[in-house]
Amino acid sequence: MFFLYNLERQVTLHPSYFGRNMHELVTGKLLKDVEGTCTGRYYIITVMDTFDVSEGRILPGSGLAEFTVRYRAVVWRPFKGETVDAIVTAVNHEGFMALAGPLQLFVSRELISKDIKFDPNATPWQWTDNEDQVIEKGAQVRVKLLGIRSDVGAMYAIGSIKEDYLGQSADTSDRDKTQTATISSNQSNVRVGFIPDGSSDIPVISPGQWDDAHGRAL
Repeated sequence: MFFLYNLERQVTLHPSYFGRNMHELVTGKLLKDVEGTCTGRYYIITVMDTFDVSEGRILPGSGLAEFTVRYRAVVWRPFKGETVDAIVTAVNHEGFMALAGPLQLFVSRELISKDIKFDPNATPWQWTDNEDQVIEKGAQVRVKLLGIRSDVGAMYAIGSIKEDYLGQSADTSDRDKTQTATISSNQSNVRVGFIPDGSSDIPVISPGQWDDAHGRAL
């Protein structure tokens, strides 16, 4: 699910950049440091704007100036029970791996519909029902998240395609009605899902305002 978070970060600036345009340089460094990163709880998709940049404070012994920057960012925070679109990256007899944007997930054979079988004779390997479901490397699938594990700078998930309307995604001719959100990383731009038209509908909350126990905003 996408949210608009109010966040805060400390940004340091080298003395060689001291001058009239320090605030622009601080903002540029903020974008470089945070966009496309994972906090372990959510992914920062993009920084919308900065609404408060403090006065610089010289750090003793280094000469660097430290600024406290408050900013708004669109973040993607996957939840247990959420349904996501993903791209299959690997297939074997135990299930398949997929990427929902930056989120790596695994669907085991126990969480695949019984009518979809593993075909080791296919090239590449695939899970198929010999009809419209062909899950192979590169296929787009719709997966329900059953569990999420957080790590330092990364998140991992377990998914299922046993329920109705899950599994290989049909070609969607109405994709032009949605806006694709991307994460810019050092390697590539990766799609994390779709944001419906009307970004004003994205909830604006602070990370600490989310009640994990009840799955709602406080």
